[in-house]
Amino acid sequence: MKRFSRLEQIRRMDPYEEATEIYRLSVAYEFPWDFTRALELALYRTYAVPGIGRLLARTAELTDRTQKRYDDTSLLLDTIVEHGFGGEQGRTAIRRINQMHRSYDISDDDMRYVLCTFVVMPKRWIDAYGWRRMSRHEIVASAVHHRTLGRHMGIKNIPETYEEFESCLDSYEAAHFAWDEDARRVSDATLDLMASWYPGPLAPLLRTTTLALLDDSLLHAFRYTPPSATTRAWVRRAVRLRGRAVRLLPPRRTPHFARQNREIKGYPYGYRVADLGTRPVPGVRGCPVRHTAPDDRAV
Repeated sequence: MKRFSRLEQIRRMDPYEEATEIYRLSVAYEFPWDFTRALELALYRTYAVPGIGRLLARTAELTDRTQKRYDDTSLLLDTIVEHGFGGEQGRTAIRRINQMHRSYDISDDDMRYVLCTFVVMPKRWIDAYGWRRMSRHEIVASAVHHRTLGRHMGIKNIPETYEEFESCLDSYEAAHFAWDEDARRVSDATLDLMASWYPGPLAPLLRTTTLALLDDSLLHAFRYTPPSATTRAWVRRAVRLRGRAVRLLPPRRTPHFARQNREIKGYPYGYRVADLGTRPVPGVRGCPVRHTAPDDRAV
């Protein structure tokens, strides 16, 4: 199998009718490491919207149980990618996502913004650091896949195209990114989690490395001191070199899903999709809060 054979396969597929199949090929075969890093940063940047950051701090899921929240989020989204929307496992994952979100007063605007990060940030990351840029088929398929996910979650006014997703994300961040003390606590806890995956003495270096990959709007919102221009240049160059090295390797012959990532720590003996996620207790840490939309988010 040649290095670009799978890309040729993707280009023979219909990015609308076979969107999830194309997205699965991109995530599990072409760019598994890149999608993991990009989706980590996609979720991380949502904390800079104070309403999202404060809610996450209030639930304590990302401050007291950071690893479990990371694992469950990755595994639920991964299940949909691996099994699709129609399979039993995929439907169970969507049901759990909806059950958790319904417990809080989360606006459609915030939900739509988070969905936008799933579409936009992987493309931006892969175009900057991947072994090749995303093809137009992959970009369209990602947008269609996430439109389907958004419909299953009952999100209204979902963008139609990648360009609309990108415009929505950029305008929402320009209007809403701001300092919030609780959001900063969630951010710090997440950076600590990422550092914990590696030997302790490397923690300061890993924190600096992560900050060097953040854009100025995020650094400003969280009030982090930006790494030096030299540090940022070296870190970003190193990640780009990793992509160039991957380009020289033979193509992946077996899929790699998020459940296989070494960063998933909480389920050494396996898991049931139906058991993933939280089950908020009424009256505890802000649950339940009034609902502004009908409870009609279905699988």
